[in-house]
Amino acid sequence: DNIELGGKKMRMSVFFSDVRGFTTISEKLDPQKLSDVLNRYLSPMTQIVFSNKGTLDKYMGDAVMAFFGAPIPFNDHAKHACRCALQSLVKLKELQQEFKEQGLPEIDIGIGINSGDMNVGNMGSDTVRSYTVMGDAVNLGSRLEGINKEYGTRIIISQFTYEDVKDSFTAREVDWVRVKGKNEPVRIFELVCEGKPKAETQEMLAAFQNGFDLYHEKKFTEAKAQFQKALEINPSDSPSELYVERCDDYITEPPPENWDGVYVMKTK
Repeated sequence: DNIELGGKKMRMSVFFSDVRGFTTISEKLDPQKLSDVLNRYLSPMTQIVFSNKGTLDKYMGDAVMAFFGAPIPFNDHAKHACRCALQSLVKLKELQQEFKEQGLPEIDIGIGINSGDMNVGNMGSDTVRSYTVMGDAVNLGSRLEGINKEYGTRIIISQFTYEDVKDSFTAREVDWVRVKGKNEPVRIFELVCEGKPKAETQEMLAAFQNGFDLYHEKKFTEAKAQFQKALEINPSDSPSELYVERCDDYITEPPPENWDGVYVMKTK
């Protein structure tokens, strides 16, 4: 009954993952090899979606779109989506090692997750239909996947997903963003792990949070010191590097009086 023609509005979670620089990778491989690499990547990633009660919406080349909470509704869809994302990264590490040993290009991915009201159902034309999700909440999920590139992260979730999972997962707030076509800013979070991270990571996250709070109070010199402290613990932490640069810019040239600390996304 749930997959009859027509849509219904439901609160769900949508999941987008995308291979970084896939165009460059595809240019290096002949069609047969490319097909093999895609198959070896997409097969386990799809299985992870299924094992977390997700529905595969579609493949878009190297990208995977999935949703959680339909056609069979369940309440903890955000947790399943987040668990799926973290397990995808574990599998990615295994694939990276395999590909390296076989002289294949290294692949990396970005994942975006959003939760909210979406239209779900059999959509399309008289000739071709597909069971899919649509709406603003879906569009935001797609944009969160792409925004990973700005922060050097792999999994970004929205404040709406974070509210659903914060008791079971660790995530850090990385920015307030205003997406194209929207006036209200959205708080975005990097998904770190399920449960509590190791002590060293907790210490790094605490320093970053202190810096983040000071940054939004326009105390850029003090904020920079906290981000540098986070970098001493983890020298490869990209969000901290980004905020050190932002602090430097604002120390040199302070923002206007009405600055609200929101980053405006220029791309869709």
